[in-house]
Amino acid sequence: MPQPPGLNDAERRLWNAFPTGSAVVLGDGLPAGPLPERIVRAEILTRLLLGACEPRTGAVAAVRLRGAYITGTLDVSGGIVEHELLLAECRLVEGPVFANTETRQLRFADCRMPGFDGGGLRADGFLSMSGSRIDGEVKLMRAQISGGLRMNRVRVTAPSPEHWAIGAGALVVDAGAFIRDAEITGGVRLSGAKMNGGLFMERTTLANPGRLALDAQNMVVEDTCEFSNGFTARGTVRLRSARFNGILSFSRGLLDSTDPERMALHASHIQADELLLWPEEKIRGRVSLSYSRIDLLMDHPDIWPDELYLNGMTYQTLRGGEFKDRLSWVARDKEFHLQPYEQLAAWYHSIGHDDLARKVQLAKLRARRRGLNPVGKAWSHLLDWTVGFGFRPWLAFAWFGVLLAAGTVVFSIERPRPVKPPEELPSFHALIYSLDLLIPLDTFGQQLSYDAVNWSRWVAYGLVATGWVLVTALIAGATRVLRPN
Repeated sequence: MPQPPGLNDAERRLWNAFPTGSAVVLGDGLPAGPLPERIVRAEILTRLLLGACEPRTGAVAAVRLRGAYITGTLDVSGGIVEHELLLAECRLVEGPVFANTETRQLRFADCRMPGFDGGGLRADGFLSMSGSRIDGEVKLMRAQISGGLRMNRVRVTAPSPEHWAIGAGALVVDAGAFIRDAEITGGVRLSGAKMNGGLFMERTTLANPGRLALDAQNMVVEDTCEFSNGFTARGTVRLRSARFNGILSFSRGLLDSTDPERMALHASHIQADELLLWPEEKIRGRVSLSYSRIDLLMDHPDIWPDELYLNGMTYQTLRGGEFKDRLSWVARDKEFHLQPYEQLAAWYHSIGHDDLARKVQLAKLRARRRGLNPVGKAWSHLLDWTVGFGFRPWLAFAWFGVLLAAGTVVFSIERPRPVKPPEELPSFHALIYSLDLLIPLDTFGQQLSYDAVNWSRWVAYGLVATGWVLVTALIAGATRVLRPN
């Protein structure tokens, strides 16, 4: 097809280069303004991409343009683009529109534009915006990109707090999404996205203070998801119900909700093979891992937030932190829940530390005490002091021994008087008499044969009462009557 009339010199060069895919360089670096020798109308690009110029036989036609000032809107929405587009160091006055377009490889390298609309885009190749500055919203809702998404070193600024900087719900990327060394001001939405080749956001900063920095609910990531090595989120990272068939890493990153009352990381109901929750600094804000299923969890006490929700979470392996640290870990929820303690006890039991598992159960019952009424608290304290809720039965025997020794000393000093005729009296022995008082049944016949006198009578009453309490507590603890499972 012959050249259309009215082309300027830059457009004529581009039209002539298209059939062979030759690159057209109009200058080095972004144009400072609408210089006449660099101006290219977007409608010319649109016509070339949609087949207005025949390719040359034996060559691959493509639009390859550097250093242009592009006026108008590059709009191929709903079309089928058979040719590659490469724009490098170009300034686009209007945001390109590729909504519901079938296209090949798209590359905007080190460009500047006021947004990008790729909702419903189907790219048989990669989409790259690496190095570009985008002062507006990047829309990739329901887009399908087979060759990978590359947004390394990109700078995106949302037009307002109510808009997403990157809106990519239900995005599908087959060959990996790389958003490294980027600065994104405003929220990033990846809800329902499928990253079949991994998601890599090392050294990227997401800034949306007091709001969602990243919304990735129900996202599925195969292989690796890297929010690590300098990744910074100022705002909430929401990963609720996401699935990571590999590693989810926050290693050496930074999570800062910018508001202590907000979630820094909302990761409830997630599934992950490995979760490396070990950022560079203590997490600022609340963290929820409730009802998540994680095979390996690696974290450390230095980074735990003040509020941590673990109810319903299950795991196979824990790494990082000593036993005392893990007790603090499960106690960081302001509301008491049994399950985190039960899960931790089960894990210690599974690795052969039954003694630590019993200590976790004991800590569980002590934590539960805070929510009981006064009577329940009193009984809980009694069980704790006497038999350790059944996990320390030796305490009852220790108390028994101390009381027995005290009674023996008292009744050796203040001998009880006999209450039976001499011929029916057994020989008095202070130790046996004290033992008979402590045991609820008259086992040795001393209790019914002698009666304490004077002040020692109160000691006898105390031994009888204490004996009943010890036996009751020992039975209750041994049978786990008061263990809430």
